[in-house]
Amino acid sequence: MLIIEVTNAREVVRQRIGRLGGRLIGKVVDAEAQVEKALIQELESAFRDFGIEARIYSVDGPKMLGRSHLEIPLQVREERQIKQP
Repeated sequence: MLIIEVTNAREVVRQRIGRLGGRLIGKVVDAEAQVEKALIQELESAFRDFGIEARIYSVDGPKMLGRSHLEIPLQVREERQIKQP
């Protein structure tokens, strides 16, 4: 199982939408959700190309505490199941 924590979602969105848009992050734009959605699309495409079947979840809540602990209150924002035809 892989867990990927995007640590610079705000900066990525700010780069994509510019300074003015950067001011809207957190008010109108959920930076983490936007970046996770883009990553899921890229992963889905790559997984299909490699013949990988998987379930990818975009969740809100978990936080890494150091290197050895994961805090797990979560709410699933999006789920996608990838199956080969």
